Amino acid sequence: MNFFIVDDSAPVRAMLANIIEDEDLGVVKGEAGDGSEVYSDELQNADIDVLLIDLLMPNRDGIETVREIAPSFKGKIIMVSQVETKDMIGEAYSLGVEYYITKPINRLEVVSVLKKVCEHLLLEKSIINIQKSLNVLGSFNPKAEPQSWTKRLPCSIVSAGKTVLLELGILAESGSKDLLDMLSIMAQLEKEGVRETPALKDLYEKIVEKRYGPTVPPAEVKKETKAGEQRVRRAIHQALEHIASLGLTDFANPKFENYSSKFFDYSQVRMKMMELESRGDLPLSHSRINIRKFIQALYMEAKQLQDQ
Repeated sequence: MNFFIVDDSAPVRAMLANIIEDEDLGVVKGEAGDGSEVYSDELQNADIDVLLIDLLMPNRDGIETVREIAPSFKGKIIMVSQVETKDMIGEAYSLGVEYYITKPINRLEVVSVLKKVCEHLLLEKSIINIQKSLNVLGSFNPKAEPQSWTKRLPCSIVSAGKTVLLELGILAESGSKDLLDMLSIMAQLEKEGVRETPALKDLYEKIVEKRYGPTVPPAEVKKETKAGEQRVRRAIHQALEHIASLGLTDFANPKFENYSSKFFDYSQVRMKMMELESRGDLPLSHSRINIRKFIQALYMEAKQLQDQ
């Protein structure tokens, strides 16, 4: 991935560049100390995939810059700032900003956000390449309908699940692999006539068997089942935080409206929104997330996407 960093602080630019290079996330193709130094044609010529831009700068701030380049810039935009005003953040999102990184810079937060954005970009590029391939194949039969090739090549339940997990903001989480394995197992069971969602314990054990074979010792099954359960729980908590943050910024956000009630109980989403809004003034809630409901919703959402 090609990155471009815009910030009036040279140390911040250096810190972000070091994180990108140390984590092998891509290459920093350019930097600027003010929004007035950023032009969409230069970003396009440099083939920039991700633009990290500060909100407050002396001559032209991040909002004005994004408003200027958004119509022609095809990459992803990440806002970086210590300003947490809802109106300004909301305006940034409405202009096409993908994520918001708070200052002072936290390495873990930066890595997490950039990995998610890169995952999203790679998925989009894969879809574009597939569409191009289908168009080429379709050209051999001029009488065929443009969508006929797509109908002959349905996506797998795992591919559909990846799209949903990406929307939930957890495709890069370690527990996403466990969740995708669950989808694969549930799809196979449905083919065999089993339509009810298996018990969570059975799903975790089937994942271990799928990965290590049927001869894995019982002690290892127990150990791996516990580890998988913890990974899934962490991923679902991260999804809850992601969805709550979307609702906190914009209650009418389509992803928030679509996923909040499907995957979680309203009281849990509301509590998480209050926690994020208070930023530590309220004690963290420890209510149990309905993991079974989340997995059922994930499976149904992936199946619906698969059938489209």
